[in-house]
Amino acid sequence: MPTTSGGYLGPLEAEVMGLLWAAKEPLTVRTVLERLNRGRRPPLAYTTVMTVMARLAEKEVLRRHRAGRGYAYEAAVPDEAAIAVHDLVRDFGDAAVAQFVDEARADPRLRRRLERLMREKP
Repeated sequence: MPTTSGGYLGPLEAEVMGLLWAAKEPLTVRTVLERLNRGRRPPLAYTTVMTVMARLAEKEVLRRHRAGRGYAYEAAVPDEAAIAVHDLVRDFGDAAVAQFVDEARADPRLRRRLERLMREKP
């Protein structure tokens, strides 16, 4: 799902994720809509934002929890790079992981970075 900007999120998806990454708590569709519409003309429709957030939840980029009659959403991944890796592994499985290992073997700097990250990350 790469966009023309080179990212893995469309423009509205990126705006939604930006709000949720910055949030200290899960947000409802209504809250996200209100924040997105500040200074926006014409304003976005509730159903547009709801659909984008539901699709991001289906892609496992957002987690949703019941909040009254609707849902509250929070980011399930820390950044856009995590979305790219998740999509790659989901779409290509072991072949993607094997290719990454081959890349690390061929590039000593990448291999050292990978080894350092594996030691540092829990």
